[in-house]
This record gives sequence, structure tokens and C-alpha cells, in this order.
Amino acid sequence: MTQFFAKRAYVSVCNTHAVYQWKNDVVFTVEQGQISAIETDAERTSEMQVLDGPVLPTVSNVHSHAFQRLMAGMAEVALNPEDSFWSWRDVMYKTVSSLLPEEMEVIASKLYIELLKGGFTQVGEFHYVHNQPDGNAYPESTCLGDAILRAGDRTKMGVTLLPALYQYAGFGEQPPNDGQVRFTQSTNDYIEQYRAYQQRIHKSDRHHLGICFHSLRATNFNEMKQVLDSLECGQPIHIHIAEQTKEVEDCLTYSEHRPVEWLLSEFDLNAQWCLIHATHLNHSEVEGIAKSGASVGICTTTEANLGDGFFPAIEYEAAGGVWGVGSDSHVSTSLQEELRWLEYGQRLQHQKRNRLYGERQPYIADHLFAMSKRGGDQACGVQTGLSIGARADFMVWSTAEPFVSASQSKDLLNRWLFGLSSNVIKDVYVAGECVIDNYQHELDGRINDAFNEIVAKRFG
Repeated sequence: MTQFFAKRAYVSVCNTHAVYQWKNDVVFTVEQGQISAIETDAERTSEMQVLDGPVLPTVSNVHSHAFQRLMAGMAEVALNPEDSFWSWRDVMYKTVSSLLPEEMEVIASKLYIELLKGGFTQVGEFHYVHNQPDGNAYPESTCLGDAILRAGDRTKMGVTLLPALYQYAGFGEQPPNDGQVRFTQSTNDYIEQYRAYQQRIHKSDRHHLGICFHSLRATNFNEMKQVLDSLECGQPIHIHIAEQTKEVEDCLTYSEHRPVEWLLSEFDLNAQWCLIHATHLNHSEVEGIAKSGASVGICTTTEANLGDGFFPAIEYEAAGGVWGVGSDSHVSTSLQEELRWLEYGQRLQHQKRNRLYGERQPYIADHLFAMSKRGGDQACGVQTGLSIGARADFMVWSTAEPFVSASQSKDLLNRWLFGLSSNVIKDVYVAGECVIDNYQHELDGRINDAFNEIVAKRFG
């Protein structure tokens, strides 16, 4: 048992809806990695571990392709006046074409340390690199997924592994192209691989497992239903959907349905489901997702980088929709930046200020933080943060920053989100264990050296 003391902490006052309030002189007790008690207006004792700065829960990152951190910045060369997601994808295929398992582990380790420093302590790893470079399966089908999990073990990042079923190049069961040979599997092979992951993860207190379908264009409903009939047991279920207008148009041409409309007609979506991007929606699709209880995974910096478009966040929130944020291709690894640009995107689109807020929460950053916290944990199948029964994941902000040390508690999150460009997340704890100490991770030097070698080898 460890007791922590904080002069002020952002504490959950409603687990169901992730409502947080600033409290003073807070003592929280951690037993076996979980919060067992919280006391406010408490007296500090000499046995307590003092947290030097405001304390806040961390957030779950709903959507990650770890290997894509390696290519950040490498697709920003104008070779085509019609550059889009589809031209970016060619660079991604080249990056992944010869990636080795040991390189995957280093890249994921580097990324996860950055995400920890950015305010995330659980990551939904949307994992679709399954095969050897020639397209044949590894002798152990979980080889590359195990590399991801080892990275989580080394860095102390919680991983919700989401092995993705990927079978076709496009709607109508188009055969995969050369760039996709490392991704594709039969449905039976996917089910067998998933069960192997279950054996790997079932005893972990930080790692979880979810079902994942790459997209409607890369599989079909019969295969999806076979997977769910074989494996579904209440775990998270993720899918890319409606990210680009071309995807919506292709789906309409093939099926006479929009992607989300089609998904809603085939499945009874619920809170297990997370629809990644869902950028291009009509009104009935917005209402349908919100009514189902499913979450949407918004990846603002990646969606901006790829020119995807703006998610209809105002309408979706008005319908009662749940959402979380993910860093996806990892052109950014900061919770702060994902939330800031979600709000700014709505302002630019609607040419008005202060777009995303709650009926009882007019502070923009507080609202965005609470929504991302709730949706992130739901999508990753975890409960983390500063509430009784949650895994004790939290961050401590530096009081060396005047906006942190001198601001009233009610203004702290707005100061952080809209007034700061430097990172004030000084310490990060996962399951009560300090993994970022004064901005540093114990593996920083070792992982940076190994990552440097990969970058030089691939792009030097």
C-alpha cells in the first residue's frame, strides 16, 4: 500500500460520466496498482509520498499504428497536385515493407515513451502488420504483435492490442496489392492468432485484447460475423470507417449504402465498438452512432495531416455521442495537441469560438479532457485515473511554469490547452509506479540510440 499526497488534484466525482473536480489536500491510497481510497482536505503525514504539482488522471489513446512513427515527416514532399491519403499510403507501404520484429519493438518502445510523456498511459494498438515481408506467415503468428507487447512491457505503457482482420484491397473483395501482403490473413488464421494472443495477455494487469476489423473495404460482413461468433466476449471492437470521401463514394458505388449506414444496418452496435475516424457522416449516421453507445476515435492531427476533413463533433455531442482521441500515424504524440486542434478545427469550420463544451461545463478544456478520458477508457476497455477502483494512472504538472503554479485551479486546464506550447507533464505514474520521472524515462538513452540506428538505416 502506498499513499500519495497532492496539494490539488483533479478527482473523479462520477465514474459513469467522467466528471472531474479540483480538490485540495488530496490523499489517495494505491493497493496492487489500483486506487482503493481518496480523501480530500486531508492532513499530510510523513509516510505519504508527496506529488510536487497539480495531479490529473492520464488518458487512453484510442488509436495507434506504432510503426508509422518511423515515417513521420517523410510524406511531406509535393509530388502530386492531388496529394491525398491515397498517395500518403504509398509511403506507408514502402516503410513497412521490410520492417523486422526487433525494429518494430524499438519503434513502439520509442513511441510509447513519447506517448507517456504526452499524457497517455493506455494505447489502442490497431495492429495489422502480421506477416513476413514476402507475405508468408511467421512460424509464430503472433511474432509482430508480441514485439508490440514487449514494447509495452519495457516502457510500462498499457497496451490494448487490436489485431486487425485485413483481407482485400477494396470493396468487392478486390485482391490485395503488393503493398498489402504483410497485412492479409484468412478468417480462420485470424481467429487462431487471436486465441494465441489471449494466452499471451490473459494474466497481464496492463495489457488487454480487442477484436479489430481494418475497414469495410478490407473485409466483408460474413467474415466479420464469423469472427464475432467465434471470439466476441465483451471486449473492445474497433474498425476504420468513413475516413475519406473517396471511401464513402466507393462504398456507395458498391453497396448503395454509406459506410456507417451500412455498418449500422448489419450490426447491433454497442459500447464495445469504436469507430475510428467516422469523419464523413450524415445526420442519421451521427444519430445512429450516438444512440448505439459506441464511441468514435477522433485522430485530429493525423486527419489534418492527411487532409481527411472535420469530424462533426458539435452535432455528435448534441446527440449524446461518446468520443476519444488517438494519435494514429503519430505526427504528434501529445494529448494537448490532439484536444487543442479538435476544438480549433470546429472553430475554423464554423467560424465561431468556444465550440465544444458541456451544459454544466462551460470551460472548454475541462470538457474536452473529460470527454476524451471517458471515451478513451471505454474504447480501450480499461478504467484508469483518480477514482476508486481505477488503475492508478496519473500525471503531475511542473510548478516551474507560472501558468501552472500561479493560476487558480479552475483555470489550469484552459491555461494548459490554449496557453502553453511547452510540455508541463513532469511525472507520470502507471498502476501507481513512476514511469516518467522529471521528464525522463529510464530507457530514454538506450531506446533513442536504437531508434537512431533504424532511422539512419531506413532514411539516412
